[in-house]
Amino acid sequence: MPLSVRSVPTSPFEGQKPGTSGLRKRVKVFKQVNYTENFIQAIFTAMPAPGPQDATMVVGGDGRYYMKDVVQKIVRIGAANGIKRFIIGQDGILSTPAASAIIRKNNADGGIILTASHNPGGPQNDFGIKYNTRNGGPAPESVTDAIYEATRTISEYQEAELDEPVDLSTVGVQQFGQVTVDIVDSTADYVDLIKEIFDFELIRKFRQEAPEFSLLFDALNGVTGPYGRRIFVEELGFPESCLEQCTPLEDFGGSHPDPNLTYAHKLVERVNREIITLGAASDGDGDRNMVLSHDWFVTPSDSVAVIAHYAECIPYFKRTGVQGLARSMPTSCAIDRVAAAKGLEVFEVPTGWKFFGNLMDAGRLSICGEESFGTGSDHIREKDGIWAIVAWLNIIAHVNQTKPGATVRSIMLDFFATYGRNYFTRYDYEEVESAGASQMMDHLRTLKPGVYDNEYTIVNIDDFEYTDPIDKSVTKNQGVRIVFEDTSRIIFRLSGTGSQGATVRIYIERYDDQSVDMDAQDALKPLVDIARKLSMLEKFTGRTEPTVIT
Repeated sequence: MPLSVRSVPTSPFEGQKPGTSGLRKRVKVFKQVNYTENFIQAIFTAMPAPGPQDATMVVGGDGRYYMKDVVQKIVRIGAANGIKRFIIGQDGILSTPAASAIIRKNNADGGIILTASHNPGGPQNDFGIKYNTRNGGPAPESVTDAIYEATRTISEYQEAELDEPVDLSTVGVQQFGQVTVDIVDSTADYVDLIKEIFDFELIRKFRQEAPEFSLLFDALNGVTGPYGRRIFVEELGFPESCLEQCTPLEDFGGSHPDPNLTYAHKLVERVNREIITLGAASDGDGDRNMVLSHDWFVTPSDSVAVIAHYAECIPYFKRTGVQGLARSMPTSCAIDRVAAAKGLEVFEVPTGWKFFGNLMDAGRLSICGEESFGTGSDHIREKDGIWAIVAWLNIIAHVNQTKPGATVRSIMLDFFATYGRNYFTRYDYEEVESAGASQMMDHLRTLKPGVYDNEYTIVNIDDFEYTDPIDKSVTKNQGVRIVFEDTSRIIFRLSGTGSQGATVRIYIERYDDQSVDMDAQDALKPLVDIARKLSMLEKFTGRTEPTVIT
């Protein structure tokens, strides 16, 4: 029996323009009457052809507060717009990488992921809604622009009347009129995919031969806890004690689920105190990662470059080959050096994983990364935190076959001996007053190449612009780049991942092929001072110290 559908009058809300990773706002904003419903309706209105009629939609999220309520809204509004089948993670839980994998495995028409990624959760904090297209990746700008336009003109949304809410707790099929709802095991398909990619047998063998090797994985009370337990404990045999904060919580335990040295301090402290061989963390929705040991922190820029260097030891790349490499513009140029040595194409794209998707779909990109703790490959169309961590386990096991006792530190020093080192750091100034941040960026755009203070020479300043080599679309104003005579770079960007104010990010990079074992902050301090001086940061923002240093 067809579902009864009603039209609900509404009016537009200001500011529903999706950013690089969907729409993120405070929970109290999403809870305004019709606010969430408007945005969900706009997604279905703007769905690429053939649209929502008879479509299959994947739905899930990172477990944060308000997620289960919004899952129910998506089913009611989606059913009214013609969606025929929903695939939903049990209890609404799906990591962002798992959602991408399920979209691709089921040839679904898209997915809606409920996450504000690494932003805090809970009633007073953040929520987010992101639409992924049928390739499993974030919607391109043409689609997000169409969604935004729909939010500006909306006058009503459609809603199906269900006899009862969807039971999210039980795996199985539920039928609502002509609409099928599949509640699926949140981890099964993703774990199967990871087992196909990496050499689990080699990792298990290494563990037996090197019982002193220790792993500590911190999910930061985000979505990847169940995935970590399935892979690290049940599949690879690590003890349960290797898991830290692996229960998804609506407020992430009151902490900031961002895998960096500041917010993952519990992990860092345990790794140092217990002399852990490999420490790793993932963020709220599972697409970011951090890798470290008791004596080395692996920057995300170096991590993706090392994975690219050792790609041949990963079964997936043995089968598919490595078609090309890529990085976001602010990410250090370490991966460029690997590409040059291996004769591979390398691409520099704007920040935002969606910019890698066209290159992957065209068969020109296999491994890519962002300095913002995002690493991944063409196995899905999202960055993938667990993937990167298992990649490191695979690499460590591989290297130990010929160099017993090899560690994260020794692997990094061997890499630097081959390629030199791109020292890199990022300074984040969070929730800066937006007007001052914009004035600072305007000031930077007025700077010209030349000699400054008789001590450093700038050879190029520009505002990064990207022309997609596949569809020729152009993306402008992606960050001010300052390049020095010795190839050092300082980059300034305003981030769009926060829910309020602006985050000023300053990226600083210097290459050295002689002194490769310095502390990064010591090596980069002169450039940090130059960045503050050139930008007049304190004058425009009032900030003297960053919120986070990576």
